[in-house]
Amino acid sequence: MTVKQISVFLENKCGRLAAVTRLLAKAGVNIRALSIADTSDFGILRLIVDKPDQAYQVLKEHDFTVSTTEVIAVEMPDKPGGLARVLDILDQEKINLEYLYAFLGQSGHEALNIFRVEKIDEAIEVLQKNNIRVLPEEEVYSL
Repeated sequence: MTVKQISVFLENKCGRLAAVTRLLAKAGVNIRALSIADTSDFGILRLIVDKPDQAYQVLKEHDFTVSTTEVIAVEMPDKPGGLARVLDILDQEKINLEYLYAFLGQSGHEALNIFRVEKIDEAIEVLQKNNIRVLPEEEVYSL
């Protein structure tokens, strides 16, 4: 039930993000979701793509500092309180959320959130027990 996230260390200078997206496009890798956390000197680009192993390889071959991280994709209603309910469940179980980013699901009625949590297996179990859908990687990659 985990999803591979690609993380890329980028110098904060003109053209670096464009270079990553060009390489992925040329390799036929489609970006499903992304997030950038930056400082004045560098950024960390986090990507969910349809072909994570291929993305990792092509970026490594072009001298980008890249890693993979296991995350979970969580579906929730796209309405006020949808995210709060999920976060409350994790909080009650003392599962720390390191970061998240969101995108809209295909139907437009649900939100999909990518969660990086400390206790990933525990998080999946508790979310499923509370009828929160955790998407399998194949489904996320094919969105």
